[in-house]
Amino acid sequence: MGAGHDHGHAHGGHAGGTATAAYRGRLRIALSITLTVMVVEIIGGVVADSLALVADAAHMATDAVGLAMALLAIYFANRPATGNRTFGFARAEILAALANCLLLLVVGGYVLYEAIQRFITPADTEGGLTIVFGAIGLVANMISLSLLMRGQKESLNVRGAFLEVAADALGSVAVLISAVVILTTGWQAADPIASLIIGLMIVPRTVKLLRETLDVLLEAAPKDVDMTEVRAHLLALEGVEDVHDLHAWTITSGMPVLSAHVVVSSETLSVTAHEKMLHELQGCLGEHFDLEHCTFQLEPSGHAEHEAKLCH
Repeated sequence: MGAGHDHGHAHGGHAGGTATAAYRGRLRIALSITLTVMVVEIIGGVVADSLALVADAAHMATDAVGLAMALLAIYFANRPATGNRTFGFARAEILAALANCLLLLVVGGYVLYEAIQRFITPADTEGGLTIVFGAIGLVANMISLSLLMRGQKESLNVRGAFLEVAADALGSVAVLISAVVILTTGWQAADPIASLIIGLMIVPRTVKLLRETLDVLLEAAPKDVDMTEVRAHLLALEGVEDVHDLHAWTITSGMPVLSAHVVVSSETLSVTAHEKMLHELQGCLGEHFDLEHCTFQLEPSGHAEHEAKLCH
């Protein structure tokens, strides 16, 4: 039997999303601000001998990853597919995410290691300078949050970037609190404590992103798609007798796909009923599971046995 496919759904068209694309400019500005302040905080951390500032700069690196991934999703979603790359370059976003995860784990681990070392061998952190650089970071975060505030209500992609920046704003607050404590009491342990807090914010988020990235590369089913439920919904459609070779995976973030062999009754395989069946299958999964790109092979009873013989 011929394979039925989605009607008018382009590969990758869903990944960028018009809502996200509308905020491409603001995402770029937020990314530029984040990278600039990250460099400033690294310089400030070295000058003021503040590990908390360096840790916050590392935290900003995780924000930069989130913002960059949002922009990459838009960019690669608009790249055309080719004869050899039928899904375009969408998977490149995931490969970039994997590389960034590994880098961030190294950075986060370094921050935690250095924080522990500073408990053993305390450093003389300059609270005044730390406050100045920490305040710059907080102001920059607030500007980025204001740029993304509206978009996070309209796009999941922008919302992810917004939450990254919001988390970093909390890191900047931790830096400021530690600096105030050092300036007013002279208690140097406040700096490594703030560094530990920020480091513990970086590592779990990075591990979560790494897990999601590996799930995509290993072609696991999308986390919000229950395959048992999918099968049940398909079997509930009139004319469907069985479903096999059911697979769902993710090409890139925001682009889940599904394929299935659907055994249907002989009456359903007539010319008009065939098209009606495809529309019903597409509508079922689009409505209940937000799966826009689905490929179905409609086949009569006994066809699976025929395929099995061809494999031997």
